[in-house]
Amino acid sequence: MATEVPPQRNGRGTDPGPGASSTGAGPAPERFVEVQRGEEFGELRRTYRSFAFPLTIAFIAWYLLYVLLSNYAGGFMAIRLFGHINVALVLGLGQFATTFLIAWLYSRHAARRLDPRAEAIKARMEGDA
Repeated sequence: MATEVPPQRNGRGTDPGPGASSTGAGPAPERFVEVQRGEEFGELRRTYRSFAFPLTIAFIAWYLLYVLLSNYAGGFMAIRLFGHINVALVLGLGQFATTFLIAWLYSRHAARRLDPRAEAIKARMEGDA
């Protein structure tokens, strides 16, 4: 059973037409493409990627190291460090710690470097509308 969605209307009860938003207040789709191709947006994307990609690769490598050690270095992972705490448990808890550390670092990075640039782009686009 297909559900048909009625076309969005602007305040005057008519279709907004091509290139206009449903409220009539937003930028045209062509403007989004123009901004996306611009230098400022490219810099925002580079700033994001320069943080996200290296940390993602580092975390995947760290995770794979843990998995490989668990599978192929059982003797090493079984070494008791103190009491009933062994290397495997410490490294496993380290996985959780690094997950939270990366999330915290990213939120800090985004607040300092990404959000101000994104807000500037958004404000400029909304001002052009």
